[in-house]
Amino acid sequence: MKTILVTGSAGFIGYHLADLLLREGFRVIGYDGMTDYYDVKLKQRRHAMLADHAGFVGHEGMLEDFDRLHALAMAEKPDVIVHLAAQAGVRYSLENPRSYINANLVGTFNVMECARELGVDHLLMASTSSVYGATSAMPFREGQETDTPLTLYAATKKANEAMAHSYAHLWDLPTTMFRFFTVYGPWGRPDMALFRFTRGILEGTPIDVYNHGEMHRDFTYVTDLVRGIRLLIDQVPQRPASAEAIAPSDSLSPAAPYRIVNIGNSEKVRLRDFVAAIEEECGREAIRNYMPMQAGDVPATWADASLLKELTGYAPQTPLREGVRQFVAWYRDYYQI
Repeated sequence: MKTILVTGSAGFIGYHLADLLLREGFRVIGYDGMTDYYDVKLKQRRHAMLADHAGFVGHEGMLEDFDRLHALAMAEKPDVIVHLAAQAGVRYSLENPRSYINANLVGTFNVMECARELGVDHLLMASTSSVYGATSAMPFREGQETDTPLTLYAATKKANEAMAHSYAHLWDLPTTMFRFFTVYGPWGRPDMALFRFTRGILEGTPIDVYNHGEMHRDFTYVTDLVRGIRLLIDQVPQRPASAEAIAPSDSLSPAAPYRIVNIGNSEKVRLRDFVAAIEEECGREAIRNYMPMQAGDVPATWADASLLKELTGYAPQTPLREGVRQFVAWYRDYYQI
């Protein structure tokens, strides 16, 4: 039985991934800082549900606390590390930039050091579609330049990709970075659009709709996302014999066992239509407060996820309406509405 260390295991995506891995028979070591960026009770509830599985062991600690993280890693000796923990959120990076430096740069460095010392079979780390920044050519492909990040959050994730490549090259550490595209679904974060919109619609309070609703996002249902991560665990990058040996469609580095993979639904959805889908599931109309584009936002995201399909045979497939339906049902149940 393989042991997998999942950082951010009490988070939205980390919880869903850990749950999937446990159901497939893996032993999962969870590590989460339980920060108060949003309701800690939601995080505690996720960890409590994971603890119902005999194969789960949860630990609380900050990524920045290297001694604690290192001691745990050396004691548990995971075969694979999936690093999901981070200071998330594009807009919050405008308010508290230092938290992104601490968690996303220092914390990620600490994870890589543990992976290097252990010599894990595979290190997988979360990046984001935000790294594409001001790039206008869509759909976004892994080989595009990502030199124009528009927020500090995106910049830290771009830095994580560069840091990970150097470690993969220097220490022959097989590493996969995956770029997320607007993940949504049950047990989501309260700061995310679907959560905020659903709450506002059901409570009858105004919702802020940026750029007057004329934005597009590639919404990816969370169970589709974690299925993609699970399958990528088995796709361990190998250092190529030469640059010529790399398929044109592959993002494998010519200098390291390192690869970047988009995980997205490969469909652009207009924000206005997203709100309409939530209204339909909630059975009432939103009070829309149309706002200008917020600093750091981009008008559209759209994933080319063909490499994921090529590597794993899998493509995200949950229709938006079904995903929204599942979230609203969870929200009503969780908050007893």
